[in-house]
Amino acid sequence: MLKVEGVNKSYRQTDWFRKARNQVLRDIGFEWRQGETLGIIGESGSGKSTLGRLLLGIEEPDSGIITFGGKPISDRSTRRGAISAVFQDYTSSINPFFTVRQAILEPLRLAGTASRPFDIGKLLRQVGLDESYLTRYPHELSGGEAQRVCIARAVSAEPQCILLDEAISSLDGSVQMQVLELLKQLRTSYGMGYIFITHDIQAAAYLCDRVMIICGGEMVELVETEELKHVQSPYAKELLSKVIS
Repeated sequence: MLKVEGVNKSYRQTDWFRKARNQVLRDIGFEWRQGETLGIIGESGSGKSTLGRLLLGIEEPDSGIITFGGKPISDRSTRRGAISAVFQDYTSSINPFFTVRQAILEPLRLAGTASRPFDIGKLLRQVGLDESYLTRYPHELSGGEAQRVCIARAVSAEPQCILLDEAISSLDGSVQMQVLELLKQLRTSYGMGYIFITHDIQAAAYLCDRVMIICGGEMVELVETEELKHVQSPYAKELLSKVIS
């Protein structure tokens, strides 16, 4: 279980007259349950991607605690084999000099488990590609194909959780739906869960068990997906009205 307690994050903001800090996250607290898909929804600038970087240990909070299985997420050994990530920009997520085979095997190499038996062909087929892609380079892939490779790479280490940060937002509508279906299938096949960071409330409602809505760096709502229509906060109601109208 991933647990976030009282997390705050700010960045130094300097102008001509003073030095100040821009508060990006304020007293964030929630739990990700083993095997669930938790959506984190917010508009641009809400702080959701900053939160994602904290959950991955890429950055550290100013205050508060983030743990996975009771151990600090800042410890690399805690993250290894526990949490992987897929980002929005698939064009820069894969080393341009790596073949698809090398990209997918990279997490295993970094974890020191590259020698373990691993059916890379099966994994490729699970993400809707075939083994002919193994020797291709990123520039030879479409956007949807590249993101499928990124998903396969995240799955290869068989983590308990994959964090997806706007992972479908750069894809065409039909491809977005294909990737959402793929994520559902992989969740069933591997028994993993997701943290799905997005501005797209419809995609979150389709994929997620629960959704957390943040605004201005604060959590304003955390509800089961089927209870979305009963949200209480004005901001959450406004988000929903944009989808319904």
